[in-house]
Amino acid sequence: MTATLQSTDSSREADVRWWWDAVVYQVYVRSFSDANGDGIGDLTGVRARLSYLAELGVDALWFNPWYPSPQADAGYDIADYRAVDPNFGTLAEAEQLIAEARSLGIRTIVDIVPNHVSSEHPWFREALLAGPGSPERERFWFRPGRGTYGERPPNDWQSIFGGPAWTRVSDGEWYLHLFAPEQPDVNWSHSEVWTEHEDVLRFWFDRGAAGFRIDSAALLDKDPELAEVREDAPHPFMDRDAIHDVYRRWRAIAESYDEPRVLVGEVWLADAERLARYLRRDELHTAFNFDFLSCPWDAGRLRASIDSALAAHAPVDAPTTWVLSNHDVTRPVTRYGRADTSFSFESKRDGIPPTDLVRGTRRARAAALLAMALPGSLYVYQGEELGLPEVENIPDARRRDPIWHRSNGADPGRDGCRTPLPWSGDAPPYGFSPDGGAASWLGQPDGWGALTVTAQSDDPRSMLALYRDGLRVRREAPWGDSATIGWLSSTESVLAFARGDGFVCVVNFGPEPIQLLPGHDVLIASDNLEGGAVPQDTTVWLRPDATATIGEGQRKGVGL
Repeated sequence: MTATLQSTDSSREADVRWWWDAVVYQVYVRSFSDANGDGIGDLTGVRARLSYLAELGVDALWFNPWYPSPQADAGYDIADYRAVDPNFGTLAEAEQLIAEARSLGIRTIVDIVPNHVSSEHPWFREALLAGPGSPERERFWFRPGRGTYGERPPNDWQSIFGGPAWTRVSDGEWYLHLFAPEQPDVNWSHSEVWTEHEDVLRFWFDRGAAGFRIDSAALLDKDPELAEVREDAPHPFMDRDAIHDVYRRWRAIAESYDEPRVLVGEVWLADAERLARYLRRDELHTAFNFDFLSCPWDAGRLRASIDSALAAHAPVDAPTTWVLSNHDVTRPVTRYGRADTSFSFESKRDGIPPTDLVRGTRRARAAALLAMALPGSLYVYQGEELGLPEVENIPDARRRDPIWHRSNGADPGRDGCRTPLPWSGDAPPYGFSPDGGAASWLGQPDGWGALTVTAQSDDPRSMLALYRDGLRVRREAPWGDSATIGWLSSTESVLAFARGDGFVCVVNFGPEPIQLLPGHDVLIASDNLEGGAVPQDTTVWLRPDATATIGEGQRKGVGL
């Protein structure tokens, strides 16, 4: 099936750059909606909920891998890039989902995982059978070991999931896997690796996919000498210069379609300037803003993160992305309720700290409106719009994440943010599966009745109502054509900025309410105002008095 998407001449320019200010909703299929009652979310379940996503106000869906996989790492160990895992549906259903979503004005972004494949992928199975020195093994990183009998790994690289990044096979050679042993890294110095991935891009673009999210986008190229990781030398497998040649080729493919497709990079880099190199005009279109995602709930730190992102993206003329959560990180209402409100994978290994969900929810609401007000695109991870907390009491026997297993339980892993969504009812499965179906693949907690879509749809003060209202006002663009922000004078505990002359956003982090001057219409607020004042951990959007302007001479015009 080939679906070449086209836009009218009058809307072509806007459509071509649709991702600049798009709202992208991340669908973790396994946990979204189960239509057939087997306890696992599926594509039919997503299709049945498209009206919900349209009402929420999203422009695109990003799907985590839906390909056939042994599921050693929740589908990121891919055995076949040109099919759909039977647990989720069929290729025909994926094509139908893409088409049905597009008929509602919603585009589809699919995952590609170019760093590694599944150990069940035909290439790797062929490599194991072929033996040392074979052409089949050249597609991967097979190497002899160190030591008298090759009993030690080729070097001391460590897996991102914990433990050595090498596994030995029966003939004595070792293969590289920066993640789980079931995810062998492919060798991007091999021409067949390039050709295969470029063909996969075209396969899904031809079926109507509007773009790809690129997993672990900065890890593809490796030092052929396998140098050790050292602070005083270039990194041997992260953010190496040769990787940009890959994305230049991919960008040319994306641009070859009547409606150019979009490439979104998962690029975890601390250096904003290095990140921006991936976003040059002939490489990726956008990349996730992980600095903003992991930033603590602190006015100064968030302002610095926003300024850094905007400054880094401006020279390469790329839109910034704003992300509060995804399938790998602790959910915002839990994270923001802790003493340490930042996020890092390392901190999760120190045990599970207590959280104040009331405070965390208030801050998550404020953070959502802050992110919605910033120029660029916005990503929403499923369940974020419901204010779901992290599930932290999962029984050991039910945990699936290889991070938990490889750390021997020291790291709680990522299962807690992947719990199936609650749609209706007062008890599990909360409408995730049909009544009488199998138990969900990862159990849901009791007490989520008030968090279901049905319950929140009837509550104008719910998190769902806030997201629907916020995304509706965002789509109306009260800031007009202004794609920049201007910071307003304020105290250290307040963030306040204007976009153009018709929009002001104020976030109060401090304990003292912020009194607003009269004459400013409130467009939306994350919490109730107190006598016209903005309370702690609250964001408010304002339309300034029409008789005034927000210029350099009036930076105190909001009463801060």
